Amino acid sequence: MSIVKRNSKLPATAGALAALTAMPALADWSRLNMPKGVSELSREIYDMHMIMVWICLGIAVVTFGAMILAMIRFRKSKGAVADTKLLHNARLEAAWTLVPTIILIAMAIPSVDKLIKIEDMSGSRLTVKVTGYQWYWQYEYLGKGVSFYSRLARTSDLARQRGSGIDPNTVENYLLEVDKPLVVPTGTKIRLLLTANDVIHAWWVPDFGMKRDAIPGFMNEMWISVDADKPGTYRGKCAELCGADHGFMPIVVVAMPPAEFEAWLAQQMATE
Repeated sequence: MSIVKRNSKLPATAGALAALTAMPALADWSRLNMPKGVSELSREIYDMHMIMVWICLGIAVVTFGAMILAMIRFRKSKGAVADTKLLHNARLEAAWTLVPTIILIAMAIPSVDKLIKIEDMSGSRLTVKVTGYQWYWQYEYLGKGVSFYSRLARTSDLARQRGSGIDPNTVENYLLEVDKPLVVPTGTKIRLLLTANDVIHAWWVPDFGMKRDAIPGFMNEMWISVDADKPGTYRGKCAELCGADHGFMPIVVVAMPPAEFEAWLAQQMATE
């Protein structure tokens, strides 16, 4: 009987090993971290994030390493006895108070510099008012007379319906496409004024490195920019749980060279 039991475990063990072996192939490890983004600010935020990650990793290695070493080498079963002099050592207590304080101050100084830069709206050359609705966005180019709504693309909207018979895997950019994207010029600082008409929403495009809440009755602000050499399409979504269709109000931003943007803007102004 014991032989049968041991053999019966082999398929399960082999299956578990096969699953563990296949994990790196199935997971897109590059998406586990935050993106570097497409602007100087987003890259600075990424670099700051990585510095904090390595500092925290170093602290974790030292802390848990000391704990594991203590549990292995100084356990009661090996006859270890607590050293009361060490436990009440004034210098040691001062050290483990001062060292973390110094580390926190060292982390705070560059962080404050980035926070100030995030809140600095000066130098913006275009202002767009963004209003969140259940469940779509409105973009108004202030001073330009251009305004439009941006909703989930019809292809995604049809595919998400129960009983539609459409395989979502066949829909390009499923749930991440809109009928009218926000269009912005590259190499330009753009100020966004955010509010909402009903409940709290949040405007978030990972490649820009920031997100802000859109709150009814309150005007929030943030700024974005896209490097001059990085025109393209950037996607995001509402990042605040805002109701039943929260997962169906994506954000799409198309960044184009200034000359192309001006031509697009002139066309929109002509059709208003």
